Amino acid sequence: MPADSHVPVTIKIRIPHEGIFAFGPGKAALLEAIDQCHSVSAAGRSLGLSYTKTRRLLDELKGSFRSPVIESIKGGAHGGGSRVTDEGHRILAAFRAMEHSAQQAVQEELRTILAELGPAAGV
Repeated sequence: MPADSHVPVTIKIRIPHEGIFAFGPGKAALLEAIDQCHSVSAAGRSLGLSYTKTRRLLDELKGSFRSPVIESIKGGAHGGGSRVTDEGHRILAAFRAMEHSAQQAVQEELRTILAELGPAAGV
C-alpha cells in the first residue's frame, strides 16, 4: 500500500460535558438526518432510533450548548418541521473536521500495525 494512501480506521470521538456526551457520532448523525428530513421524528426513524431515544439526544443537545442547534419551523402548506440552526451547522462541521483530522493523525501508526497483521484466527 502506498505511503500516501488513506487507510480507514474507526475512531469514535465523543465530547463529554457535565456527565453526558454533549456531542459525538450519534448526535452528529441525528443533526445530519434532521437537516435532510426537516423532521425530528423522520430523522430518528431514518436512523432506526425510537422517538424516546431521539428526544433524549435532542434534550442532551439542548442542555449542552449555549445556543439552539435545531429550531422548529412553523406550519405552512406542508405543516411544520425542524431545521438545523447556523450554530448547529458550525458544531457539526467542526466535529466532522475533528474526525477527519483524527483519521489523518493515525495513518502512519495504523500502517505499522496493519503490516504486522496475520490471518484472522478461527475465520
